[in-house]
Amino acid sequence: MFTLLKKDSKTKARLGRLKTKHGEIVTPVFMPVGTQATVKATAPHELTEIGFEIILANTYHLAIRPGIEIIKAAGGLHSFMSWHYPILTDSGGFQVFSLAKIRKIKTNGVEFRNHVDGSLLFLGPKESMQIQRELGSDIAMAFDECPPYGVSDQYLKEAVDRTIRWAKECLEQPRSEGQLLFGIVQGGTNPELRKYCAEQITAMGFDGYAIGGLSVGEPEKDIYRAVEMTEPYIPEEYPRYAMGLGTPAQIVQLIARGIDMFDCVMPTRVARNGGAFTKTGVINLRAGKYKADFRPIEPDCTCYACKNFTRAYIRHLVNVEEILGARLLTVHNLVLYMRVIKEVRQAIAEGYFEEYRREFLAHYRPSKRILESRGDSSDP
Repeated sequence: MFTLLKKDSKTKARLGRLKTKHGEIVTPVFMPVGTQATVKATAPHELTEIGFEIILANTYHLAIRPGIEIIKAAGGLHSFMSWHYPILTDSGGFQVFSLAKIRKIKTNGVEFRNHVDGSLLFLGPKESMQIQRELGSDIAMAFDECPPYGVSDQYLKEAVDRTIRWAKECLEQPRSEGQLLFGIVQGGTNPELRKYCAEQITAMGFDGYAIGGLSVGEPEKDIYRAVEMTEPYIPEEYPRYAMGLGTPAQIVQLIARGIDMFDCVMPTRVARNGGAFTKTGVINLRAGKYKADFRPIEPDCTCYACKNFTRAYIRHLVNVEEILGARLLTVHNLVLYMRVIKEVRQAIAEGYFEEYRREFLAHYRPSKRILESRGDSSDP
């Protein structure tokens, strides 16, 4: 199912191949987020032209709208959204964090007062797995509790215990044909709980393992710490997934720490707010200094936006709220993410990843006003 093709000699970076029922995925891989059966402001053919091999969708949101019965009647999620490549479905566990104001955690799952009409929706291991089975995703995620940053060690321990208990229940549920199931390791920034949770989850025999509870309010240095205290306890013969991350620089740093898979709303969300990712950081095209800037967003970028339009034109579109502005910036940002991933793959394959990492980080400047990397479409 997962083949480790090459390990970097100077870091923990890896090159691999993950087989799913809808095709193979080369790792490291970035998965654009298609929460509600669409990657915002793009069409499926654009994603395949950019080079994406897998996207992510969300169990909680699709259960509410359009509802699982509609997607089943359409022949499953792939058919419904006309995406014929792999799909990973989040279990709904992140909404335990992001929708904390409208949910109650119970022994066997979580009761949500859903954000659309206030009706009740209960998600537990059985319910989450049933929905993911009926969606027909290639990779399902175990249902877990994603606690916020800064909770007490006692609460963190309770969340870890629930995550472990719910993981066992997820493994007992039936899956769609060929569907893989990944377990999730929680534990915040507590090294003992991370180790304990990782050992318990990996002992169960999932098809891959995710590091959860990242980018939930903690400083960036604690993201790296949480990964570093978890990665050694995930067997190297399985894919490793850092959930909800991140910026291009964070992804490069985490690949160096042995992570294979990533997802994040940032390239699409930043685009909708007028931001463009470049190899040196994010530029805010709403700014007045770009009013008469007739250069492309990034001179050496080959995306449709950079080949055909200027910063001045895209700034105009963004500031008058024309849909094309969001579309052009979204395509550009996704191309930039894919570009970085392809460069990393080549660097690992040819043995110069550490040199690539140092050069990339030397030029990349994080934005002080960049939006949070994780989010929920019910909270734009």
